[in-house]
Amino acid sequence: MPHGPKKATFRPLDAALNDRDRTPLLRKVLYGALFGVLVYIGIVIFVGWREFVDALRTFPLWALPVALALSCGNYLIRFLKWERYRKLLGIQLERGTSFTIYMAGYSMGITPGKMGEVLKSWLIRRVTGTPIHVSAPIVVAERVTDLLGYLILIAIGGIASFPEYQWVFWGGLGMSLAASALISSNRFARLVVAQLKRTPYFWRYAGKADGSFESARVLFRPRELLLPTLQSVLSWGCECTAFWVVASQFCAAPLPFLYAVCAYAISAVAGAVAIIVPGGLGVTELGLGRLLRVKFEQLDGLPGEIARAKAGGATLITRLCTLWFAVLIGLYFLARFERRYGRVDPNAAGDPPDAEQDPLAGRDAARDALVEPMYGALEQRPPRDPS
Repeated sequence: MPHGPKKATFRPLDAALNDRDRTPLLRKVLYGALFGVLVYIGIVIFVGWREFVDALRTFPLWALPVALALSCGNYLIRFLKWERYRKLLGIQLERGTSFTIYMAGYSMGITPGKMGEVLKSWLIRRVTGTPIHVSAPIVVAERVTDLLGYLILIAIGGIASFPEYQWVFWGGLGMSLAASALISSNRFARLVVAQLKRTPYFWRYAGKADGSFESARVLFRPRELLLPTLQSVLSWGCECTAFWVVASQFCAAPLPFLYAVCAYAISAVAGAVAIIVPGGLGVTELGLGRLLRVKFEQLDGLPGEIARAKAGGATLITRLCTLWFAVLIGLYFLARFERRYGRVDPNAAGDPPDAEQDPLAGRDAARDALVEPMYGALEQRPPRDPS
């Protein structure tokens, strides 16, 4: 059933920012930013402060807007994928509002596995009343097709040139195929939902889990995987090109384009596989720095400390033009959303009644009579209506 826009309740932005409900959201961004600062301080210390500054002095400023423009191309192509997924699930939004919600999701780019981007589902519910569990599978589909796109870029760049990193390729391929198979499996969905219904406390989420699997099956149909994966190849190809543009400025000899593509894709997949690390921070930088250092030594015959400093400079500038640029843009669009719609109140977001609102939905009364006393009467149930 299509979900249309709701009438917005307007509140001043400063009031929304001061609400306690926003504290966990801001804390996630601040913790990720703090972790990133520590990682980059560690990189500078490792490569040497003087060598690092000397390397940055050789970087031409014209390359910055080029890299940022390529990053913007990545965002726009991925927005097309977002729009396709949104329409497949029947979520009705004005394109401008949809773009604002989509871009606001980038503010959560420094959360583990970028799964904080489920914020987009929260914002959709604020506008249309669409339950979060209906739209949240879009984020999962985005991550899986992004991973597949990276793997194709690795294959194009030449994984045979990086035998020590083949585990990244095969690990990412295994994760994406396993996720696609499980999510699209009716049997797996029934198993999970049935298990939730039999589990104290978690039974209340069985209905939502079933709804999420229903949305995911739509998004993970084989014919719906091809185009989004190709869009991911193009979009992340833009960021690979941005990396090549930046890294080339630190190298006197021409840096092979396919080498840059493969190096960036491998490092990004390694960061994605390490899902407990916010935004892949540290893991992606380590991969980029190591691969660049080796190539700089080969192409320019540089001493190890100079090559390491140049690789560190190229890595940090690339991440500033990709990851951190996206986070800043996301925060801007999140502020725009709140200026229009105000603070999001989950209790007023319009979720349709389900097990969370109706404590009797999907429960086995006989089993509850036996189980709930064992778990300390998990909650007080309202009396059944005799009619």
